[in-house]
Amino acid sequence: MASAEFTINNKIYSTTKVSPFMANYKRESRIGIDLRRKGKIEKATEFVERMRKIYKEAEVALKKV
Repeated sequence: MASAEFTINNKIYSTTKVSPFMANYKRESRIGIDLRRKGKIEKATEFVERMRKIYKEAEVALKKV
């Protein structure tokens, strides 16, 4: 059942042009976890602004349809 959920969350929908996972997290999902991965940790305010932009873009796309 987990594989079905993974597939649904990573499907790019023609209406929004993004996957549900991308809309929620602004990145592609990964099957495994890479604990050695290094990168910057995003500030909460920057994350909130990015999410608002994604939701607004999805809302505009849905209204067009």
